[in-house]
Amino acid sequence: MSAKESLSKPLYRLYEDRLQRGLDRSKIPRHIGVIHDGHRRYARDQGLPDYQASYRVGMSKFEEFLQWAAELEIEAVTCWLLSTENLARPAEELAPYYEVLMELFERIPESTAGEDVTVRFIGSLDLLPEDLIESTRRLEARCSSGSRRVTIALAYGGRQEIVDAVKGLVSDLAADGVEASALADSIDPEALSARMYASDLPDPDMVLRTSGEARLSGFLLWQAAYAEYAFVDVYWPAFRHVDFLRALRDFTLSLIHI
Repeated sequence: MSAKESLSKPLYRLYEDRLQRGLDRSKIPRHIGVIHDGHRRYARDQGLPDYQASYRVGMSKFEEFLQWAAELEIEAVTCWLLSTENLARPAEELAPYYEVLMELFERIPESTAGEDVTVRFIGSLDLLPEDLIESTRRLEARCSSGSRRVTIALAYGGRQEIVDAVKGLVSDLAADGVEASALADSIDPEALSARMYASDLPDPDMVLRTSGEARLSGFLLWQAAYAEYAFVDVYWPAFRHVDFLRALRDFTLSLIHI
């Protein structure tokens, strides 16, 4: 550790403690959506040997993030770990990421032990390799009855979710005998909301994205219509506890002006 790091570490802890003490726990979001962006750019900036190295750092950070959320008793987090657009990347880029994801899914039951967590996956999982699908099933089976909710979006696209919800609603209406001429009158926001992938979750209060990109890229398009957005400059593997606490502080302060 350099002399500069030795000096900055106590200051970091003081700042972290100050942020935690200043948080109004009654205003902390119940449900946070997270876009974990910036792994590849982090690898290039840090001179890492390959993207898989940054993926491993990022997934370790993901486990840390779950601990941070648990400490603050945040009821639900929805984390976007793989988009449908990502699936267009070359197989030689996807395979190392799939491997890191499977390693993560095997660790989560131990890293969240005693935290009363239910893990569920959303997205077009059928587009994924069978060994990764089996890994998701094992994790869901091992973390199936907790009160805190961790939802992991894999092979997920927000537009596809809305399309699937419309298809599901129309199919249900047709099965109930609704005539084609009357279908439009039966389609409303409540009916569509009930057919989203995780319809039993409350809509996210806050959506956080790392890497400095200020867009949703299709994440929870329907559910995040009224969410507060937090765009953080750092790449996900470099995301710190203070970055999370600052985003939460800004969220709680924003409620004062509503």
